[in-house]
Amino acid sequence: MRIQSLLAACAASLLMPLAAQAQGKFPEGAEQAYTAQCQQVAQGKGLDQATAKKHCDCGAQAIKQNFNDNEIAELDSKNGVNPQLLQKAQTVVQKACTR
Repeated sequence: MRIQSLLAACAASLLMPLAAQAQGKFPEGAEQAYTAQCQQVAQGKGLDQATAKKHCDCGAQAIKQNFNDNEIAELDSKNGVNPQLLQKAQTVVQKACTR
């Protein structure tokens, strides 16, 4: 996921709910970027560091479990992300990782 897209997915995941089953992988380095940016956003929304890490690790796992490699790569696109796919990612993370 592109950093801005990752931030949007993470930020919205703190607010929203969906499910699927896929088992995909993040492109190289993208999972670490996702969790780092997600943690910054989550902490900015008032979560403590440990809770933010737990939520963001959960979000990364939810994405891997519910999207295939191509969908995850599209979420990481440098040319913009399909809004419906982004919405689905936000919903999946919210449903899997609500506190």
